[in-house]
Amino acid sequence: MGKKVALYTLGCKLNYSETSTIGRQFKDAGFQIVDFYDTPDVYLINTCSVTDNADRKCRKVVKEALKHSPLAYVVIVGCYAQLKPKEISDIPGVDMVLGAAEKFRIIEFLTDLTKTSKTLVLNQPVECANEFVPSFSYGDRTRTFLKVQDGCDYSCTFCTIPQARGNSRSDTIDNILNQARSIASSGSREIVLTGVNIGDFGIRNDVREDRFLDLVQALDDVSGIDRIRISSIEPNLLSNEVIDFVGRSKRFVPHFHIPLQSGSNKILGLMRRRYKRELYADRVERIKGVMSDCCIGVDVIVGFPGETREDFLDTYNFINQLDVSYLHVFTYSERDNTIAAEMQGSVPGSQRADRSKMLHILSEKKRRAFYGAQLGKRETVLFEGDIKDGFMHGFTRNYVKVRTPYDPLLINETLDVRLVSICENGDVEIEEAAPEVLSH
Repeated sequence: MGKKVALYTLGCKLNYSETSTIGRQFKDAGFQIVDFYDTPDVYLINTCSVTDNADRKCRKVVKEALKHSPLAYVVIVGCYAQLKPKEISDIPGVDMVLGAAEKFRIIEFLTDLTKTSKTLVLNQPVECANEFVPSFSYGDRTRTFLKVQDGCDYSCTFCTIPQARGNSRSDTIDNILNQARSIASSGSREIVLTGVNIGDFGIRNDVREDRFLDLVQALDDVSGIDRIRISSIEPNLLSNEVIDFVGRSKRFVPHFHIPLQSGSNKILGLMRRRYKRELYADRVERIKGVMSDCCIGVDVIVGFPGETREDFLDTYNFINQLDVSYLHVFTYSERDNTIAAEMQGSVPGSQRADRSKMLHILSEKKRRAFYGAQLGKRETVLFEGDIKDGFMHGFTRNYVKVRTPYDPLLINETLDVRLVSICENGDVEIEEAAPEVLSH
């Protein structure tokens, strides 16, 4: 077709993997993928809808897109598109909205790129999104996000993801291994496993056929990949067997990101989470017993309905005592068609903000303590291609962010270094790099 398309992603690693897959569909159809500001003929915007802020971001991206290319055809996909297609269709300049069951068929719907006054909405009920569509990100040689699971069968009272993505479903292990080998041949050095609820891996056609442990054991034998990193995994699905296997693995790195959401059992109950804080503490203790230098990230929500100051302090003190490395803090926001939105005990916005600030400060304290405990140790760093103020950055296997003076020869290479000190911006300084870059 000789047309140009620009891709923009809001949200999680899973969205990035799916945007990249849709981008390859565009390339196969003859489109040229260009930068956002390069007057494309089509904008593809993949949306998130975890918070109301994500919805506002979508509107802003559409507005900015049309500043750069006023005649561009604008297509919206993703969770926001499945949940609120009518709301998106009212955004000036949006031409097409595709739901979860339609987004991977985008090329067949783009028969005419002429903008009209009426937005085309193709959005079936989420139950129709019952097939697993393999996806992985492409273009960043250092790290690839590989989708292994989609959807969720959980019923957390604050979450819209099951409404946006449907039931839990997974790819086959053989297909994932083939994708991993393809990723390895592309030159990518690290794979990050992504999904909505990856610990629930193994369900196909509503029948459990495999376990997450089966997948990680199989991936560990794929040659050509230096590192495999597990993204967010529910504590009740993170088994001792998985923890122990990662501890002795050739490729899986000592880094877990485990959602907590609240350190109060009362609030966990209101959220309908499938564990209590005692289990969470047990998971952290088990990990540290197997991998003392393991990095552990934590998701936590503040301001959930019914959360008193005492409940919040329960959470704060619980996390403060845990041997974890950093926090991702989310301020609760009401989402339509969720049980939590109808609950009593709404927390004032100012209190939500104060609690968020306290946990952000705690997160920095935790991260600095974790980084400090790594100083003096030798680690392998995989360097990325970014440059800022003359420095480039990379990550150790256990997710310590380091910096070194920019050297193009280090991009996508691993280097054996010693961690020396924490610099002002929080990154770790390393001693002069070893003389030889380690081989692939």
